[in-house]
Amino acid sequence: MEGKRTMSILKKLIKKRSSTRSAIITGEQLFGELLSLGYTSLDQNPEVITCARKIADLISSMTIHLMENTKNGDQRIVNELSKKIDINPNQYMTRKAWMDIIVMNLVLHGSGNSVVLPKTENGLLADLIPIKPGDVTFHENGYGYTAYINGVAHEPADILHFKLNPNKYHPWKGNGYTAPLRDIADNLHQASVTEKGFLTDKWKPAVIVKVEANNEELSDEGGRDKLLEEYIKTSEAGKPWVIPADLMEVTTVKPLTLADLAIKDTVELNKKTVASIMGVPAFVLGVGTFDADEWNNFINSTILPIATEIQQEMTKKLVLSPKWYFKFNSTSLYAYDLEKKANVYSNLYVRGICDGNEVRDQLGMSPRDGLGDLVILENYIPLSKVGDQLKLKQEEKNE
Repeated sequence: MEGKRTMSILKKLIKKRSSTRSAIITGEQLFGELLSLGYTSLDQNPEVITCARKIADLISSMTIHLMENTKNGDQRIVNELSKKIDINPNQYMTRKAWMDIIVMNLVLHGSGNSVVLPKTENGLLADLIPIKPGDVTFHENGYGYTAYINGVAHEPADILHFKLNPNKYHPWKGNGYTAPLRDIADNLHQASVTEKGFLTDKWKPAVIVKVEANNEELSDEGGRDKLLEEYIKTSEAGKPWVIPADLMEVTTVKPLTLADLAIKDTVELNKKTVASIMGVPAFVLGVGTFDADEWNNFINSTILPIATEIQQEMTKKLVLSPKWYFKFNSTSLYAYDLEKKANVYSNLYVRGICDGNEVRDQLGMSPRDGLGDLVILENYIPLSKVGDQLKLKQEEKNE
């Protein structure tokens, strides 16, 4: 008997709890569509995705050079390793697509961590396979760590592990932008939901008509429509209304607009904050206008540091020669007009710093025979040879 009574009490509690849960779930209807409920990840926020995509597009567009330290400076070398990295790092994708997914994992999907697993055949590098963020876990091992890919342990020396914003407790692990961007992304999502709900809301009348009539006549929608049909509805636009003076009073009202809610200002401020956190110019998110100096600063302060992390990790893990290293070619990313670029390289040409074919290459032109030698104008001579000029010798002879 006591057991049945206990079961009865439990059933009542369960029933009461389930009804409470149902009320919470349907409570969203009380606030309409203007309340943003639930969790929204960063990779579902349009502004964050736009910033990450811009960073990935720029880094993946740069060619990757294999450089060698020489006595006369660093020179680019072309061999099978350089071709593998810059042309065919993975048999299933191009170099741009391969680098694109690496950067997207690093900046967005992997929370500051992107892992690539090298595959070898007969001691040679065969494939560099980007690993999905969900397939990788990191376990601390003293000061270092062990990476598990689908449950298989890998030492750090056997993988390419790119990191963004190192963690203060585990410097071998990236931190990404997750924490700083969370609240801003939620605010932008709420603004989007509010704007959508406001634009689709039907309760925005421009005219209010006060009618002296029986309650029964206005109690249903049919009665109200009959009054409007009889006195207010017209056959053509602009035709005046004729209404009894004692029966109706017409009042025009100004509906609430998005400007009244300051949605635009709030969204612009949040977009600027997202752009600032991720190091991207605000005009990329549609706030402001293009500025060449701001763009070039974006290349120097955001793109190149991430590219440096990637090229240093590849140099450390993939290159055996101490004189070789990988380097991204960032020249094409800067904003400058063709005339300014032509003037710069023309000056380098006449000073004997670049040959003619190097100048043509920077301008997107094919090389030509006879332009591969360094030349210098007659009046550009070393400082030590100033006294050897022909005109000075001629003056000394005349004296």
